[in-house]
Amino acid sequence: MNLELKRVILFTRNLEAMGRFYGEVLGLALAGSEPGWREYRAGGCTIALHEGESRIGNRPPKLAFFSSDVAATRATLTRRGAKMGKINTTAHFDLCDGKDPDGNAFQISSRT
Repeated sequence: MNLELKRVILFTRNLEAMGRFYGEVLGLALAGSEPGWREYRAGGCTIALHEGESRIGNRPPKLAFFSSDVAATRATLTRRGAKMGKINTTAHFDLCDGKDPDGNAFQISSRT
């Protein structure tokens, strides 16, 4: 298992304004877009904007780690004591959320 930080996910109620900021103001290249989601190249990882309430202080950014085999990675992390949710499968990728000891969310995902 080799985890690599792939993206930081920021939740926002204002996807258009945030998209303009990261794309036009900061000049980051758009890496992908789908309804409710925009992702920008930011060096070794990306910044993803996820439409939804941010609840500042209650919903911090989420670290998303890439794994080509989410099920195997989830099994390994669970054996090591990580608290992991169920695997969610979409048409294009799998993902699974977890929590660190302080309750901060992280994710393993096969989204490239």
